[in-house]
Amino acid sequence: MSAPSEQREGILQLADQLRWEVGQGFHEQLMEDLYTDAARLADRAVTRPDVKERFDLDRTIDRLVTSRIWGFPMMILLFMLVFWITISGANVPSAFLSSILIDQLHPILKSAAASIGMSAFLSGLLIDGMYLATAWVVSVMLPPMAIFFPLFTLLEDFGYLPRVAFNLDNIFKKSGAHGKQALSMMMGFGCNAAGVVATRVIDSPRERLIAIITNNFALCNGRWPTQILIATVFIGALVPSYLAGLISALAVVGIAVLGVLLTFLSSWTLSRTVLRGEVSTFSLELPPYRPPRVLQTIYTSMIDRTMYVLWRAVVFAMPAGALIWLCANVTIGDLSIAQHLINFLNPAGILIGLNGVILLAYVVAIPANEIVIPTVLMLTVLVTGMSGQGAGAGVMFNAQSNADLLTLLHAGGWTLLTAINLMLFSLIHNPCSTTIYTIYKETGSLKWTAVAALMPLLLGLTVTFVVAQVWRLFGG
Repeated sequence: MSAPSEQREGILQLADQLRWEVGQGFHEQLMEDLYTDAARLADRAVTRPDVKERFDLDRTIDRLVTSRIWGFPMMILLFMLVFWITISGANVPSAFLSSILIDQLHPILKSAAASIGMSAFLSGLLIDGMYLATAWVVSVMLPPMAIFFPLFTLLEDFGYLPRVAFNLDNIFKKSGAHGKQALSMMMGFGCNAAGVVATRVIDSPRERLIAIITNNFALCNGRWPTQILIATVFIGALVPSYLAGLISALAVVGIAVLGVLLTFLSSWTLSRTVLRGEVSTFSLELPPYRPPRVLQTIYTSMIDRTMYVLWRAVVFAMPAGALIWLCANVTIGDLSIAQHLINFLNPAGILIGLNGVILLAYVVAIPANEIVIPTVLMLTVLVTGMSGQGAGAGVMFNAQSNADLLTLLHAGGWTLLTAINLMLFSLIHNPCSTTIYTIYKETGSLKWTAVAALMPLLLGLTVTFVVAQVWRLFGG
């Protein structure tokens, strides 16, 4: 029995020796790999005066885009270019969709409803109300989203957006927020609902909540048309015609910048009151630059962002259209429900430099900011009784020209104060219903959803009230 025991003992010793040698070799190889990686990283990060530095394209670009001198101007110019391409590029497809869905298809549907004997009430509710509101949302909302989201995603694929977060990290930290909030804020300029979803990149629940609540101050594409139209008609008219375009553009840019400042201010306030806590630190890895995958980006942006957000907006726009039409066509006594509501809201509206028509438009058009101006015009015609404008009570429309628009708004009692406060209220007021629903889905909390909806509304009412009182005090 001794021989087999000795044999087994020898085999075990040999196995231990092999295991040690293999382990030692693996350890040495692992250490060698670690030192090799460390040396490679050191070569990229450390500059030695006695060694001629090799050209590195990524590092050269980073020196520009993350520079304290050039980083912010380049970032502002790039995003101004993205917004300009979005707004300018959306004009033609928006006009085309409006022509098809509103100018051509709407009369066809009305004629078809009359030919099958549909009652005027049902035809108005379904076609003038629900269909027309949906058509407005699609024609105004789809083109800018279809341009902005792919452009934004291309910047993300290229590797530029992490540099934006790097540039803005210190400012957001000082305001008590997370550096990655810069990314969700930028996404909010396309759509606040998409901006709320984009806050998923923030790991801290407290800081993510701050980003969600304040995303409304990023001027989404649904509010750009209102800002541009009012600035063109009222602000641009204050200067000679050759300066009108520039001054109007500066006014809109000023509103957008004010929204960014309000984001910082409200983040600072929330982080020191109801959402108190330590600012978290995070390691931001700057990925290498790479050529964007254009076709894949366009496809994923259209499916995952554009169509997703548009569908939610349409779902909310249809009942809003029905509500708008019913308010304008159902009467109590001699006046429609809309006229009763306007009379009720008018004193409060005038107090804050607006009017009852604008306040009612924002109440019934909460599902989509895109239908605010058509609703305002329809309600103004309803109240003033102007002839030759619109296609009837509850039928939303757009003015044929800026001159027609100005005539109609002046008939409704609008002044320069009304225009300025509308631009401010459009920026600050409560989120649309699509964004509110998205906030609830992301937070799972009715309390925080209510805070996110009511805080900007109260702030908007306060700001417009203060501006109106100062305006009147100094004889504006």
